[in-house]
Amino acid sequence: MQETFAHIVDSINTVLWSYVLMYALVGIGLFFTVYLGAPQITKFGTGMKSVFGGLFRKNKGDKDHQALSQFQALAVAISAQIGTGNVAGVATAIIAGGPGAIFWIWVSAFFGMATIFAEAVLAQKYRVVSHGKYIGGPAFYITHGLTNKIGRTNARFLSGFFSIALIIALGFIGNAVQANSIASAVQASFEIPAIVVGIFLAVAAGAIFIGGINRIARFAQFIVPFMAVIYILSSILILLQFSEHLGSIVQQIFVAAFNPQAVLGGAAGIGIREAIRFGVARGLFSNEAGMGSTPHAHATANVAHPSLQGMAAFISIFIDTMIVCSMTALIILMTGANTSGLQGAAVTQQAFVIAFGHWGGSLLAICLTFFAFTTIISWYYFGESNIRFLFKGKFLKIYRGLVLLAIVLGTLGKVDLVWNLSDVFNGMMVLPNLIALFLLRKEIKAVYHDYLTQEKLGKEISYNYEFHEYHEK
Repeated sequence: MQETFAHIVDSINTVLWSYVLMYALVGIGLFFTVYLGAPQITKFGTGMKSVFGGLFRKNKGDKDHQALSQFQALAVAISAQIGTGNVAGVATAIIAGGPGAIFWIWVSAFFGMATIFAEAVLAQKYRVVSHGKYIGGPAFYITHGLTNKIGRTNARFLSGFFSIALIIALGFIGNAVQANSIASAVQASFEIPAIVVGIFLAVAAGAIFIGGINRIARFAQFIVPFMAVIYILSSILILLQFSEHLGSIVQQIFVAAFNPQAVLGGAAGIGIREAIRFGVARGLFSNEAGMGSTPHAHATANVAHPSLQGMAAFISIFIDTMIVCSMTALIILMTGANTSGLQGAAVTQQAFVIAFGHWGGSLLAICLTFFAFTTIISWYYFGESNIRFLFKGKFLKIYRGLVLLAIVLGTLGKVDLVWNLSDVFNGMMVLPNLIALFLLRKEIKAVYHDYLTQEKLGKEISYNYEFHEYHEK
């Protein structure tokens, strides 16, 4: 029975990722790159300055709406992005798609920077006020932005479909994936039973969930920079230790992206389609561009103009994919951990063991625990936003309890099946979001043009936000 179910899931993934989303995600990113004039290139410096320039200045914030600072919103977004996708997902991409999958992760990330810019702009433009706080995301910009274009009934259906898919994809299955990877790494390093790990994670997560977005933001603001620096420094040490292999590994990545057999040999059974499929799929799972998840965080930021939050959004992809994912890929390939016969997070953990000995595996387990745990709390919030959208504030306690149950059960699942289920529901939530992004392209461009005009005239950047009260029962 389980084998039949796994086969069905794999068949759905083949259609979604090999024939639909593989092209749609890169295509929408390419479209917005051209349509908006490549903001991820032309405004990269502005984005960095906007996010980090005022990092140590006191946040003035928007006290009326308890809004997050731009950096806090970015921290919540990055905490969702930097998770098992950076550790287990990259390893899975290499095992299933060969070294060439890394090239396609980079390609999808570059174009994804334009996509996530568009998502963040819409999240800001169409956010609403609920109980004195900003709340927003694709369900809101689909409803408020598309009603006049496709009709209220169609807009409500599309937004409802997205919300349900997100709640299942991230709140339940996605968080099960995160817990699964934590349990695998902790069990391998410290021999702690998976169920014990699951219960501990559920208790710790529950304590943060009840504090809402402000508690999640404070936690993310403190943990995200710390965990990223530790992981990056550890990876740099491994790169230095195996530096003689760097040139050949980089060459392998580019050659295998277009001719996998030249690197792996025909017996490996990996073709260019597999390299692209797993590169795009795992890249999405890591940076979430086009998925419609991180706009929920970007909607809460207090910024002078939606375009500024769009720039912050593509900076998050640069950090997540171009830096953290690249580090993971290089240390796996340079240490040869991809030939160990292991899977998932265990592959990256093996790279740390090869470089540092047994304590290296423990270090990776600790890093992965923080990565995945911050993702769990962010994804919980994204799901909560959509529970609020669907049910006007009802059933939040039931949702919270189901998420905690998913965390515990996720530690007991099989890695391959959990990852494949995650891909299915990720794909389902991507589709309505991409439709909305394309149909609202003129609104996105108009907002960005407004920013560019003010910048060109030397005006103080501002935007006339129009907020709608969102009444919950």
